[in-house]
Formats: sequence, C-alpha cells, structure tokens
Amino acid sequence: MLEYKGYVAKIDFDNELDCFVGEIINVRDVITFQGSSASELKKEIKKSVDCYLDFCKKKKKNPDRPFSGKFMVRIPPEIHREIYSAAKSNGLSLNKWIAVSLQNIISNLDDHARH
Repeated sequence: MLEYKGYVAKIDFDNELDCFVGEIINVRDVITFQGSSASELKKEIKKSVDCYLDFCKKKKKNPDRPFSGKFMVRIPPEIHREIYSAAKSNGLSLNKWIAVSLQNIISNLDDHARH
C-alpha cells in the first residue's frame, strides 16, 4: 500500500494493461493512478491526489477526506452490555476492545484470502 497526505492506496497488477494500478481506498470518491514501477507509482499517487484536491478547490467542493476513525453503530442493549462486560473483563475500554476485535476479524479475513 502507498500513502500520500493521508490518502491510502491499494496496488494491484493489471494483466490487460501490463502495469500496476492504484486506487485510493480510504475515501468514497474514486481516485486512481497507474505505473510500471514503484518509483512511478509513488510519483503518480502524488499527482492523482494533488489533481483531485485542485479539482475540488476549483469546483468549490469539499474534498472527500480520509476516514476519521469514528463511526456510530446501533446495537441491541443486551449486546452492548455483553461487549462492555467482555471489554472490562479483559482490562480494556469499550473502544479499545471493539478496535482489537475488528482488527482480529480483518486479520482472519486476510488469512483466509491468502489460502
């Protein structure tokens, strides 16, 4: 993955184009770029993000910013109570317990994808 100004990109290889393609993954807007080497990808992510920010500025549109790390989740009260208890019994805050749990889920998904 590459990062520039807080924008994080996932890189894949495109067989049809015979090059690497990058896509910014931590915003809702579509920002893409491509290159044939690591140094070219690093240069192109900067150009694409800067171009996107300039475009937004010219259109007087607020650019989509990388996620803040905050989100609201509505759950039944009994589940709320259970996860609060699980967090406390592990010596963690509710936020920390949820973050660790979500990270574990992501790691498990990544492990399954590799197999």
